[in-house]
Amino acid sequence: MTADRNLFVDASSSDALGTRLQSRLKSRLNYCTSMLIALCVPVIALAQASAPNADGEALFKSMCAGCHNGTPAMRAPTPDVLRQRSPASILEALTNGGMRVQGSRLSGLQRHRIAEYLSGKPFGGDPTGTASGRCTQKSEFKLSSASATWSSWGANIRNDRYQSTQDAGLTAEQVPSLKLQWAFGFPDATSAWSTPTVAGGRVFVGSQNGTVYSLDAKTGCSYWHFSAEGGVRTAITVGHSAKLGARAAVYFGDTGGNAYALDAQTGRELWKVKVEDHVLVRITGSPTLQGDRLYVPTSSYEESQMGNPTYACCTFRGSVSSIDVNTGKVVWRTYVIQQEPKQRATKPNGSAQFGPSGAAIWSSPTVDVARGLVYVSTGNGYTGPVTTASDAVIAINIADGKIAWIKQLHEKDVYIGNCWSEDGAGNGRNSDDKCVNKRGPDYDIGNPPILAKLSNGKEAIIVGQKSGIGWALDPDKHGEVLWQYRAGQGGPIGGMEWGSAVDASHAYFPVSDMSSPTPGGLHAVDLLTGERAWYVPPATPKCAAGRGCNSAQASAVTVIPGVVFSGANDGMLRAYSTKDGAVLWEVSTAGDYTTVNGIPAKGASILGPGPTIAAGMVYVSSGYGAFGGRPGNALLAFGVASDRKQLK
Repeated sequence: MTADRNLFVDASSSDALGTRLQSRLKSRLNYCTSMLIALCVPVIALAQASAPNADGEALFKSMCAGCHNGTPAMRAPTPDVLRQRSPASILEALTNGGMRVQGSRLSGLQRHRIAEYLSGKPFGGDPTGTASGRCTQKSEFKLSSASATWSSWGANIRNDRYQSTQDAGLTAEQVPSLKLQWAFGFPDATSAWSTPTVAGGRVFVGSQNGTVYSLDAKTGCSYWHFSAEGGVRTAITVGHSAKLGARAAVYFGDTGGNAYALDAQTGRELWKVKVEDHVLVRITGSPTLQGDRLYVPTSSYEESQMGNPTYACCTFRGSVSSIDVNTGKVVWRTYVIQQEPKQRATKPNGSAQFGPSGAAIWSSPTVDVARGLVYVSTGNGYTGPVTTASDAVIAINIADGKIAWIKQLHEKDVYIGNCWSEDGAGNGRNSDDKCVNKRGPDYDIGNPPILAKLSNGKEAIIVGQKSGIGWALDPDKHGEVLWQYRAGQGGPIGGMEWGSAVDASHAYFPVSDMSSPTPGGLHAVDLLTGERAWYVPPATPKCAAGRGCNSAQASAVTVIPGVVFSGANDGMLRAYSTKDGAVLWEVSTAGDYTTVNGIPAKGASILGPGPTIAAGMVYVSSGYGAFGGRPGNALLAFGVASDRKQLK
């Protein structure tokens, strides 16, 4: 690439040679990625784009508009979504984040100009969102068994997203009286994508621009903030740390593949470790803490790279790392696809294609202490040959990281966003018969496995899948199917996306099915038999018509005794009776908010993280500017009693 760039500059005085080089570079590098954080930028631009006064608008329109066109299947944010980001956050994506591969081949000036064009703003502002709204009184953080907590993505190591009455501090009778208590705005964000966690009277939450916050649970004022190297979409897991003695630590991952431990009292970094060396690794699934081990899953941006004709796709494999929380050292790392990728095809332009790859883990691991196992759920394969590790629930031994068993719930699901012809017959992109593999249906399992207790004294693993099927598996028989339940029609953005939940008697499956005429719906299923207890069909969207205005229920659901909470793509948050599905309370989170930290905030789609409930409060992140959602940047806190003025 260095030689090409030098030749390009040296030949700029020769029209013929310059044209040939321009065509060569454009054919090799003209692509845009469809699943990355914020934008699509060319690797090397047109001839005029190499000059210092490169036109950011022309670059974007000529190189990226094909991906960022508002089509949900492309999964890429549209220009109006990108313009809500700050130039600093876009520059960070190009430098250290999801676009770092593309950004590394651009000059610093080009990156700055692109960032300012896309944001429509010059550099400046409050990138951390803590210039105002700081807590004025000191407060010592204490983590005790007596305090109400929601200390991980799924509330506990079983990932059941169930909160007892004692920890919830909220009853079914009180739910109709919930009112907004405070709102917090995430700067430089188009998605409020991190699940808030609660412990010791504080809320811990990450943000799209990489800032992690410790907030007062009752008022929303901030005690400290920490800037990670990438965006933080995982939950902030809270637990004791022997390194801190009686004090606690918080743990999380970023979109650069780094795992962190911080002092929960001060936000001081205790350790940071890169859990995987792949250039496109990211941590989407929240780490799970059990004892002195932190289990960290990995996902990646690589699935979208087939749009680049020169990229040797694909080599990423989903993995789980067991980290000693006292030292930050990786005890073991297990790749769910055991075979190392090898070259298996050559594209017409001569670039290699590798496989097997994929089976990313984009949900939180579940720990089964009694059986000595960690359960993870995996996504589709990226490139073949097909393996049993994709679309599967996998059990891994805690002691040594060896795979105990694999239960695949859909076979041969090799799905890639773009494909290129192997036979030189022209544009093979998006053509199933010209892909190296015929594309599968994209039936990832994005739900964490739930370890549920049954009424007969046994246990089952409950998991929802993008196929639209909810499953109950037997952990004592290598995942043998106990029952299956059809909840939705399924698809790339269909079925059950982010998280189901269970209580003592039912499993609750929220349905996305965003591409169907009637997205949404909530199912309650008998835990023991798999039979339907009740079903609530999709509600009429309560938003203006347009992109993302639908009732898809893609976000995770949360259960307390008598009530199941579910958010929707139109911004509605509803509380349903666990008896019959009757709506006990609903509120629209869409709209503008005055915030405690002075950052303008807008609520919109509730698409990824589900509600967090602890100590009488309900916390929800609102806004999701990708995967067919509408952008927003609000963290909202609802409670029963308050003298505070409504903030909305």
